[in-house]
Amino acid sequence: MAGNRTFTMIKPDAVAAGHIGAILAQINKAGFRIVAMKLTHLSAQKAGEFYAVHKERPFYGELVEFMSSGPIVAAILEKDNAVADFRTLIGATNPANAEPGTIRALYAKSMGENAVHGSDSDENAAIEGDFHFAGVEMF
Repeated sequence: MAGNRTFTMIKPDAVAAGHIGAILAQINKAGFRIVAMKLTHLSAQKAGEFYAVHKERPFYGELVEFMSSGPIVAAILEKDNAVADFRTLIGATNPANAEPGTIRALYAKSMGENAVHGSDSDENAAIEGDFHFAGVEMF
């Protein structure tokens, strides 16, 4: 059975471009409830820990550098079928392939600077949410 929570980050490119409000509005309009949210700046160490699953991939260093380059908005979202529905809302990783109207089609600059992160499974959503938030920060 699909879970009801997912994790997202509005990435440094979208934060710097001033898209936080517009992205949050799309998230709300799609029926997600924000149960935890904060503006934060990941250190290179914390970004490396978060993306450790990609450590052996050639893009890892560039990803860590990008994700620690400026503030991000981390959030846990709640809705039935949260992971799948959110991945549909954000669109393909490469914005050139993203459906019109999706967050990445509207706000991503490139495959590397793709505006938002969305968990790819219920298990990863829980792990990623716990990485950024203590239980007392979730409502």
